[in-house]
Amino acid sequence: MTLDAAKQKMASEIDARAARLLSVSHQIHETPELCFEEHAAHDLLCTVLEEEGLEVERSAYGLDTAFVARAGHSGPHVAVICEYDALPEIGHACGHNIIAAAGLGAGLAAASLAEELGGSVAIVGTPAEEGGGGKCFLLERGAFDGISAAMMVHPANHELASMSTIAVEQLEVTYTGRSSHASASPHLGRNALDGAVLGYMNVAALRQHIQPDERVHGIFTRAGDKPNIVPHDAAAQWYVRSPKLDGLAALKERVVACLEAGAAAAGVGIECRREAPIYADLLDSSVLLDLYQRNAAVAGRAVGVPDAAAAVVGSTDMGNVSYTVPSIHPMIKVAPAHVAIHTPEFAHYARSPSGDQAVLDGAKMMAMTIADLWLLPDALARASDELAQSLR
Repeated sequence: MTLDAAKQKMASEIDARAARLLSVSHQIHETPELCFEEHAAHDLLCTVLEEEGLEVERSAYGLDTAFVARAGHSGPHVAVICEYDALPEIGHACGHNIIAAAGLGAGLAAASLAEELGGSVAIVGTPAEEGGGGKCFLLERGAFDGISAAMMVHPANHELASMSTIAVEQLEVTYTGRSSHASASPHLGRNALDGAVLGYMNVAALRQHIQPDERVHGIFTRAGDKPNIVPHDAAAQWYVRSPKLDGLAALKERVVACLEAGAAAAGVGIECRREAPIYADLLDSSVLLDLYQRNAAVAGRAVGVPDAAAAVVGSTDMGNVSYTVPSIHPMIKVAPAHVAIHTPEFAHYARSPSGDQAVLDGAKMMAMTIADLWLLPDALARASDELAQSLR
């Protein structure tokens, strides 16, 4: 089978499953589930894969809501990533229902042709992207061993070759003071909330002296019980972000110093601990992106590059995968430019006609890119060499 014929067949396989793929997207959207709690999405995706004749490992690699299904026994082994967790309060405002359904469609199309084209595919369900680091655990436990390349598409308000990713570390900070009556005997207390507030103010002052592309943001998660009781404990959650892992380590030290100084000033104890795995920056494979962009043009989508007018900035555990195998994480447009991800408005577009079109187009563009990797003999070699160079 020629490459063009293979791509046409991939697209037709997706068209034949269009109604089912959109149903999957809608069902996941209607039942938002948080990090590591995505049981309905996990079961739905696994059931569809099994009904399509694939053998599925449910609750894979020790994670209840992870899965993997494989097809093919030879050639390049390409992973298609499905994400399906949601956000608190605003549901699928990051559009992971689209990621899951598009990944499912691309994986099923590739699976239907894997033996004929001499390739293999893994459809990998990765929970807890929104802060839990599901892919980090899967990497550590061998889920990407033997994988030649990995890909996914992410919905956005622009059509972009990549997300402008920055590394992130999440900190859980707890403060320990001493309770007392805030009116009768405040001098006997040690106010844990004061320590948290002073630390927050220190970080606010720090922000003017960090790099323009670095970010620090935090919230208080525990702040006392009643105003007339000196808070004996308090807690905060902080995200520290920097473009690269080495910069992240240096910035984290400065942030922790600010937080510890606040605790010292208030005379309270403090503990800073990492809440989840560190997310690395994303090393986009230019080789894979070039193939993807050509296939996007066939699908009628013009994929641009991030710039001052069009960019999506954030962090993802797909960055950790990209340090291991050649990877891409392109952004597919589902919403107008003024509607950013992680907003209630974006959640609406994730289940709109434009969101549905992104499911089908995203599946086709990835499936056709898989065909390229299977049938173009030097593509993966060039991608692997590029990754090795970037890690030196």
